[in-house]
Amino acid sequence: MDIEYLLFLQNLRNAQNNALTPFFETISLFAVTYLIMLPVFVYWAVDKRKGLYTLASYYVCCGVNAIVKLTACIYRPWIRDARVLPAGDAITTATGYSFPSGHTVTAGPIYGGLAVSAWDWNKVVSVLLGLMVLLTGFSRNYLGVHTPQDVAMGITESILWLILMKRLFAYLDEHPEKENNFLLGFFIFGWVAIAYITFKPYPMDYVNGELLVDPQRMMNDGYGDIALIISFCVARFCERKWVQFEATGLKGKGLVVSLAGLVPLYFMIKYLKAPLDAALGSHWGHFTNTSIIVLYCIFLFPAIIKLVLGQKQENAA
Repeated sequence: MDIEYLLFLQNLRNAQNNALTPFFETISLFAVTYLIMLPVFVYWAVDKRKGLYTLASYYVCCGVNAIVKLTACIYRPWIRDARVLPAGDAITTATGYSFPSGHTVTAGPIYGGLAVSAWDWNKVVSVLLGLMVLLTGFSRNYLGVHTPQDVAMGITESILWLILMKRLFAYLDEHPEKENNFLLGFFIFGWVAIAYITFKPYPMDYVNGELLVDPQRMMNDGYGDIALIISFCVARFCERKWVQFEATGLKGKGLVVSLAGLVPLYFMIKYLKAPLDAALGSHWGHFTNTSIIVLYCIFLFPAIIKLVLGQKQENAA
């Protein structure tokens, strides 16, 4: 049934001469590249706690998803059925195993976390953000790189972690002294997960003498995604202990500083991974790339904000 659905969408693409393919490729690509800049800006400039909630939900959801994906080891649709022909260059960007959808797991907690945070401010914006989760998931089906089950599981994971993080943040509001315990727990969990995906067995299926999926290559994204959890714990501990910045606000110098901080973030997202992979190997290159970006977003640039704006320690939120 899932393959038949993908073939239906494939026939629809062909009937339209792929007119909508560039649109869905853009929606899909944006989710795993520059979408992260939205909650980072909220964290720096609009509302520190709401931005942190969205970022924490995203980091943990993606890290856990990597474990699920590398445990299930489900092949992509075109491996399961040769009739499935992904659209455009989607087949070259769709790395890793198929279940659950990594793009959906990225879009879900980010768009979803922002939707939860914006509900009291503007319900229309919240609904639109929620629709972006569904649109991103559908784009993976439309492009032929994920089944409906892959997307549904990604959305389920996203909702689960948004709920769990909402409850955790409420608990920590009442018991802030417990936060370091949770950070340590997630930090240890992350390293156990790295060991697990490194040493667990993987399917080694060959067709015509060729390995269908190389587990070493599949672990690259796993290292990068699990690094989200590990580096967030370090960055949040450092920010909480030594920085404690306040959101800059959306006026004057504060707004300029926050917008300026997005420029190096853009270049890190676009250009940092390749040289790190070349220098450290793909596993630890992905891990280091993720760690640098998370540390920059959560700890390093907030330290710059505090320094430039002259925020006082005793008044920090």
